[in-house]
Amino acid sequence: MIKGFLTTMMVAGLTVAIAQTSSVNYSEHIAPIIYSHCTACHRAGEIAPFPLTSYAEVAAYAQSIQHATSIQYMPPWKADPTYQHYLKENYLSAAQIQQISDWVSAGTPQGDPALEPPLPVFPTGSQIGMPDTVIAFHQAYTHVGNNTDEYRYFAIPTGLTQDRDLIALEVRPGNKSIVHHVLFWEDTTGQSAAADSAAPGYGWTGNLNSIFSQIDNQLPSYVPGQKTTVLSNGMAYRLHAGGYLKAQFHYAPIATDETDSSSFNLFFAHQPATRYVKSHVMVPLPGVLINGPFIIPANQVKEFHGTYTMPEDASMLSTMPHMHKLGTHWYVFAIKPTGDTVPLIKINSWDFNWQGNFDFKNLIHLPQGTVIHALAGYDNTTNNVNNPYSPPRQIGWGENTSDEMYYLPLQWVSYRSGDENLVLDSTGTVATGISDPHISYIGDKLYPVAPNPASGKVKIGFTLGNSGMTSLRLYDLQGRTVSTLADNKYYMEGWHQADLDLSSLASGEYVLSLQAHDKTYQQRVVVAR
Repeated sequence: MIKGFLTTMMVAGLTVAIAQTSSVNYSEHIAPIIYSHCTACHRAGEIAPFPLTSYAEVAAYAQSIQHATSIQYMPPWKADPTYQHYLKENYLSAAQIQQISDWVSAGTPQGDPALEPPLPVFPTGSQIGMPDTVIAFHQAYTHVGNNTDEYRYFAIPTGLTQDRDLIALEVRPGNKSIVHHVLFWEDTTGQSAAADSAAPGYGWTGNLNSIFSQIDNQLPSYVPGQKTTVLSNGMAYRLHAGGYLKAQFHYAPIATDETDSSSFNLFFAHQPATRYVKSHVMVPLPGVLINGPFIIPANQVKEFHGTYTMPEDASMLSTMPHMHKLGTHWYVFAIKPTGDTVPLIKINSWDFNWQGNFDFKNLIHLPQGTVIHALAGYDNTTNNVNNPYSPPRQIGWGENTSDEMYYLPLQWVSYRSGDENLVLDSTGTVATGISDPHISYIGDKLYPVAPNPASGKVKIGFTLGNSGMTSLRLYDLQGRTVSTLADNKYYMEGWHQADLDLSSLASGEYVLSLQAHDKTYQQRVVVAR
């Protein structure tokens, strides 16, 4: 009896498990996860190697998706979410990972296509809005295909005739296949332009002095797949008239020559800034490492411990841990003068292929005298499959990927009472059930039609500060719809463009209307013959 009872219960339990697994389908459960966390990079023209924009595409890579998500390799979010939170977090919960696994195990059922959320309309060009200024390489640069990575510096004049307050710096890489990351500084001395002129070809090859000369004046950085952060609440970087952007491009190793001609979108505050961002980069100079010097002998595993004492009452904005192929982990925290410990960032499994800037979800108050502790681990043994040398050899600090780095930028503003309560993020869940992890602070705006009066085909531009259902229509003065460009479609945040054909319309005045986030934005359009 007992054996029969147990057998019955096991069968019943198995039946329930199978039923639960088979109830997971693409349309209702998997599509919202993919569109929210994967499609931004997995689509035409972006950095991922294959698209994930439909059931057929996702099902074709189901096994790979199941494996990559189960080991948390994808989405590529390396910071430990149980330690600290940041803007634009993009990782899957344990329940979402299990859902994907259950779906694949059940044979990737599609479900009812009518229940699938619409594929988001992603921004074209700028991902965050219409820039105030666009600057660019003045010629293409050729990265030689010798299977060696390269750090190349460029001096890009900003063209500013007056000082401006920078709230966002967006990189539009000319060749996404080779641009690994970019660091920026402002140069008001002309030294970078002189270095460029003195070197053969476009740009110049730097050395350690290229970093150390301006190490504490770093501007926002770029890594593939990371959305640009937009400063708010009166915070900004200061750019000066007549200055240059000094850009350090890390080009990845390739087998054949490739060219790059990148551009840079600058966004300025519309009101004068009330505070400017300050920064410091922890590198293994004397007085930083407790257990220096920064040398990693062959066949050893080492952890270096550095400290930095905050020089003022500060509100921390961000940090960006950086190391190379020997790196294993980062563990960064602060100890206040009161003895309280503040978590900053913890990366349990460093991956050189996925790195970036981490902006805190809320400003973190660190009083003057707070000591920041940064512990970084390295594995210089044959157990490290990423070791650039076989057999291992002693490695020190340097720019090349075959060298190693202990490099930790810290950014903050001077503290003001109430900083802890500032809202820096507007992440939310929209009606489709897609939670967007890439919110930025460029607001909704419908731009004027140009030229106006117009005829024939014209470009319509608009920006969304947050993702959501959007409609774009042209009305006559009697309120009748004469053209529908978007009818309640899901658009991601950022800059969008649409084509409007006026050739069939009679001369006269019309109203262009954008509906987004329960608000309406309008522009007058005059059709002339």
